[in-house]
Amino acid sequence: MATSDSDWLSLHEAAELLGVHPSTIRIWSDKGLLPVYRTKGGHRRYKLSEVALWAKTSRGQHEVEPVSVIQDAVRNIRIQISEGHLTSESWYQKLNEEARTSYRQSAHTLVQGLINYLSSNDEQEATSEAHSIGYEYASRARRFGLTSVEAAKALLFFRDVLLESVIQAYEQANVPSGQAWGEILRKVNAFTDSILLHLLETFRAMENSNP
Repeated sequence: MATSDSDWLSLHEAAELLGVHPSTIRIWSDKGLLPVYRTKGGHRRYKLSEVALWAKTSRGQHEVEPVSVIQDAVRNIRIQISEGHLTSESWYQKLNEEARTSYRQSAHTLVQGLINYLSSNDEQEATSEAHSIGYEYASRARRFGLTSVEAAKALLFFRDVLLESVIQAYEQANVPSGQAWGEILRKVNAFTDSILLHLLETFRAMENSNP
């Protein structure tokens, strides 16, 4: 029996149906997790019935430890930073090579701090971790001649890269959006908000003591 066009989905249609990014569909297909077919032109096509069945049987709720998600996200962070996203940032363009190297390394400081934050049940210790990173970002910005606004933009750039990497890690782990996503995203935001506030407070204190 011949199939109609409505029986088939493009990559983007499959992604929309499953509620994930198209790149996640490519990953699942390449890993053999999701059945995929090729047109004569080499385009990916998916059977609607198989995608619907896969969604019910292969993509159930998974318990994923937040720390393991962050660790998986580190690879995505390295990819995004190495792909030249930084070079389009106005604050980054002002820096010399020494400063650029320092800021690239600061992404890993942020990741490690977040891992420590998620691993700790001690709120005071978590606050101290956030304050330490905020001080580091403020002092680095002052040392390399950035303004407080540019220092904040630098932190927010790495925060956004981290968030995007966490989302990709959850998608690649086949975790549907819901409570697990909400919990870790709230924690990432709470941690980085605390860093940002301390960065701005520290920067202002440095300006007042050494105008």
